[in-house]
Amino acid sequence: MAHASFSITPSSSDSTAEPEADVSTEQTRRTLVLGALATTACLGCSAPVRAGEDPPGSDERPQKGDLLVFSEGDGEGKLIKAADLTLGGPPVHAWPQDPRTSVVRSASRLNELLIIRLDPAELDEQTKARAVDGILAYSAICAHAGCPVTAWVKSDVGDAEVFKCVCHNSEYDPRAGAQVVFGPAPRRLAALPLALADGSLSVAGGFIGKVGGAQPG
Repeated sequence: MAHASFSITPSSSDSTAEPEADVSTEQTRRTLVLGALATTACLGCSAPVRAGEDPPGSDERPQKGDLLVFSEGDGEGKLIKAADLTLGGPPVHAWPQDPRTSVVRSASRLNELLIIRLDPAELDEQTKARAVDGILAYSAICAHAGCPVTAWVKSDVGDAEVFKCVCHNSEYDPRAGAQVVFGPAPRRLAALPLALADGSLSVAGGFIGKVGGAQPG
C-alpha cells in the first residue's frame, strides 16, 4: 500500500503572523526603554517641597557663612545690616539663613538669636573677640526652662540694661558673655561669633555653649 506524502504549505495568514509579532515586540521594547529613560531622568530632579513641609536645612544649627535675617516685625526675612542696629540696644531677634539656598533656619526654635550693638569699650575681652564692631549674637532661648528671652530692661541688681526672661526672671549681661546676673538660670546664654559680609551680618562659627533650657517649663 502506497503511503501518501504530505507537504504543508504555509497559508498567507501564517506567513504574515511572524512579522506582525516582531513589530508588536519591538513597540513593546521601545515603550519599556522610553519609560526607563523617563524614570531615570526624573531621579535627577529635586522634589518640590510640599505645602506645610519645612525645606531641607531649615532645622540645622547656624553654619559658618550663614547670613542673619529679622525673625519678626516689618523687616521679617530681610537681611540684618550693621546700620539696622541701635547702639546700646534694644536687641533685635533673628534667624540664620543659608546664603546658597536662601533657606531660613527657622524650623527649630533653638536657632532664634538676639542681636545687639554695644560700645566695644564695655565688652570684656572674650566677648569682644566674638563681636564685630560691638555687635553680638546670643541664643534667644533661656538656659533655665527654655522660654524665649524677650526683654531688654534695667537689671534688678545694677544700673545696666540686660537681657531678661520674663518666665522666671533670669537676667543675662551681654557685655560679659551673657553671664547670669540674676534669677535661676544655671548658665549663660550660648554665644554665636559674628562677621560682616558686604555690610550684612554673617555667622563666623558655631554656637559657643549649650543652647536651650536645663529643664522643661
